[in-house]
Amino acid sequence: MDEYRRIADRVEAAVRDGRLRPGDRLPPQRVFARRHGIANSTAIRVYGELARRGLVVGEVGRGTFVRAAPPLPGPALAEATGAAPVDLQLNYPSADGQPELMARALAALARPDVLAEAVSRPAAATGTAEAREAAVAVLARPGWAPDPEAVLFAGNGRQAIAAALSALVPPGGRLGVEALTYPLVKAVAERLGIRLVPLALDAEGVRPEALAAAHRAAPLAAVYLQPTLHNPLSTTTGEGRRAELAELLRRLDLTAVEDTTWAFLLPDAPAPLAAHAPERVLLVDSLSKRLAPGLTVGYLVTPGRFRTAVADALRSGAWTAGGLALAAATRWTGDGTVAEAVAAKRADTGARHALLARRLAGHALRTAPHAYYCWWELPAPWRAETFTAAAAARAGVAVTPGSAFAVGSGAAPDAIRLGLASPPHAVLDEALARLAAVADAGPWGTAEESP
Repeated sequence: MDEYRRIADRVEAAVRDGRLRPGDRLPPQRVFARRHGIANSTAIRVYGELARRGLVVGEVGRGTFVRAAPPLPGPALAEATGAAPVDLQLNYPSADGQPELMARALAALARPDVLAEAVSRPAAATGTAEAREAAVAVLARPGWAPDPEAVLFAGNGRQAIAAALSALVPPGGRLGVEALTYPLVKAVAERLGIRLVPLALDAEGVRPEALAAAHRAAPLAAVYLQPTLHNPLSTTTGEGRRAELAELLRRLDLTAVEDTTWAFLLPDAPAPLAAHAPERVLLVDSLSKRLAPGLTVGYLVTPGRFRTAVADALRSGAWTAGGLALAAATRWTGDGTVAEAVAAKRADTGARHALLARRLAGHALRTAPHAYYCWWELPAPWRAETFTAAAAARAGVAVTPGSAFAVGSGAAPDAIRLGLASPPHAVLDEALARLAAVADAGPWGTAEESP
């Protein structure tokens, strides 16, 4: 084996067993070369190999740092979890009393006759008439409700997105997405062989002229958008911009996948893009955030001309909803459980934003009062990857760097996303205080160690 690879293996071992911790700074390459009795050119190759393995990140003029966590292989449809004790990467809200609230419907499902019906055969992509009516009740907004016959069911929101993209975009096709987008879409696109095209954003979301220009450069097969409480920026597109985008979709003969997973948090959310162009928009949503990720369903409101293709994608991908989950979701909607959980979580966002405002006052934050996440533009001289590593090492808090959301080959933003939903309030409060202390101390507080 080449000498530089053997040395890189030893450094990797030091990272894996904790002798080198996230955020630790490696010595300058010339110092590393002298300590290991190797040429400077070999040290350069060692550092390059460590970066290729995803173990370190280099900051020009500042040094090379151990990343927050070495990458581990995993499925494309799963989000990574942080190794730090407080995880502000995953973002699953749970309201007080929610388990007791959900137990009512599950108790009814325990009857042998009801349970036999729920588990005796796989659920179809179209679900049942009762399930479709329940889905309409979940998804309806003031002034808009989907056609029950347009509703298809997936196991969860991620699978709904995967099925929509699989049906609309062929391998090698181009999908327009916000320049900062939901990381899962990046993973799904890679798995399906879809090329992502970043679309410039402003305070209301995707700029129509950016969408038109991208399509002129080379035709897009479809576009993926988050018009309400965009993740990670929390922006919401106004009615005028939605109407403009709908007209542009018609003019360009384009189809959009509209992700409304977080829209339920906004009491006065505008009607979805699907209301403006129902023949051009596939709307995806789920119960994961409203209720819980462990027993959920995903929804697809699908225009008639795409219904067969999307249903086929759900079946071939094994992405249809389970019968028990579909039955539970139907009952949770009918007995008021979903509505109660939604009201509780809307109230909960206010309490969490009060903690955010107190602990990170004076910092450059982009969020909205009802959002369960926050985009933090870091103060100089912090870089996102370095701060992510330092947050885990010094504060015991896992956060998501801006690069996870960025699309394209341009420089990733020096920002992080904070997921506010999962920890108890007291834990979140302490985590935010620790992050503020790390930000204020600056990157030079990291220890310099060498293997």
